[in-house]
Amino acid sequence: MNKVIKDQMLDSRQHLLLIQGDITEERVDAIVNAANARLQHGGGVAGVIANRGGPQIQLESDAWVRKHGPISHGEPASTTAGDLPCRYVIHAVGPVWGEGDEDRKLSAAIHGALKLGNQLKLTSISFPAISTGIYGFPIERAAKINLDVFIDFFSTNEDSTINVARLTLFDQASLEVFRRVWETIFDSPSQS
Repeated sequence: MNKVIKDQMLDSRQHLLLIQGDITEERVDAIVNAANARLQHGGGVAGVIANRGGPQIQLESDAWVRKHGPISHGEPASTTAGDLPCRYVIHAVGPVWGEGDEDRKLSAAIHGALKLGNQLKLTSISFPAISTGIYGFPIERAAKINLDVFIDFFSTNEDSTINVARLTLFDQASLEVFRRVWETIFDSPSQS
């Protein structure tokens, strides 16, 4: 059972939530997959999503890449969600740590997923900690970028159809880092 750890109403009226749990159990319009550019969902979050969602996700991903080519950091792809409790999976490619310009690429991946969510007229979306697994992006740095992008996106897209954005983290260590960064952004005295 997924558990709300933090809940923040942004000035732009969207709810931002930090969740401890399994992203494949999220009952939202779409979940975001931490994908690779060719949408081969073999391991990590991508593998779990593809396994639990069933073969439809990989079949649609293969068709998307055949039609459009590999996806970029700022232009994610979407597929249906197969057997998952959401309607869509948005496949966003984060950077591999050490390839250069990682902060901008991670920001672009998160922003691109939110933008695509708007285009799909979603009201709720759930993100993992993109690039912090096998891609090696430092978790604390990723947490700050995630929260900064959410705040910026919603403050500049006040007519967004997305009402709820969730960061859903499975492991306790990542959750604790995100919680600490969240508290420095939202719970500091200057924010009161």
